[in-house]
Amino acid sequence: MSSQAWSAELALVGAGGEAVNLWRTVQSHGLVDLPPMRIHEDARALEITVPLPTGRPRTVRIGPGRTARALLTVAGWAPGRRQADDLLDAAAYVLRLDEDLSPFYTRAATDPDLAWAIGGAGRLVRSPTVFEEVVKTICTTNCTWSATERMVGALVEHLGEPATGAPTDGPYGRAFPTPAAMAAVEESFYRDVMRAGYRGAYLRSLAADAASGALDLEELGRAGRQELPDDELAARLLALPGVGPYAAAHIMMLLGRYSRLVLDSWTRPKYARLNGGRPVKDSTIERRFRRYGPYAGLAFWLVLTRDWVPGE
Repeated sequence: MSSQAWSAELALVGAGGEAVNLWRTVQSHGLVDLPPMRIHEDARALEITVPLPTGRPRTVRIGPGRTARALLTVAGWAPGRRQADDLLDAAAYVLRLDEDLSPFYTRAATDPDLAWAIGGAGRLVRSPTVFEEVVKTICTTNCTWSATERMVGALVEHLGEPATGAPTDGPYGRAFPTPAAMAAVEESFYRDVMRAGYRGAYLRSLAADAASGALDLEELGRAGRQELPDDELAARLLALPGVGPYAAAHIMMLLGRYSRLVLDSWTRPKYARLNGGRPVKDSTIERRFRRYGPYAGLAFWLVLTRDWVPGE
């Protein structure tokens, strides 16, 4: 981002009045490293290009402000009052400030492995849409991280709507593509440009259903547990093309449903290393975090990622 024509501050407080550690939130999970997001390590900030209710997308940087506040900066022309409010709302949504983590902190306070988290860790950066969470998660399945970066980068660069002042090429400065944009391209895009392999058919099907209205993914993010229990949500995710048990648990975590543990080729070995290098059965891991109930998956994730922010 170049010149900063507009800035505003956002209070870093959760829905239950709990403190929010901005840098821990920015570093909360791997998808934050994928366009249209990126982390600026030197500024300890998150950059994201967000779609807005009116007008073109805007690229906003969310970094440290005054005590217990985040500073939002947007390059280019200053937004009007309505768009400024939309940008603040979008940032609060991405930082998940509407979530109340105080019940989780109450349980974590008595756990030697997790008491550190009550200072404001545990809030996971959220994409503007459930569609984005699902597509990105599918792009992490059965492949290397570099392949995930290639696939998501191609999607955003070629199909994402440019923000005001966006570069002429590259994936940054563009919003994540809409279902309609992904449904409109030919199969050859997924095969030759994105190089998605078998995932191409899944992504085209998902996008076509979402674009036509046959599938309402955003409903899954809006619904609470009473309206849509975790078991039902998991079943609906598993019914999606390209979504298996790992992907369903991962998407649920990003939707703020933490009852499932994300158990995969990274989390299992990492947990084993934290436990002296001894392999640990899934059932043993699940038993260790059962006391956290609906927050079991979040507790597990925080144990695994504590060292992502050294010294905090």
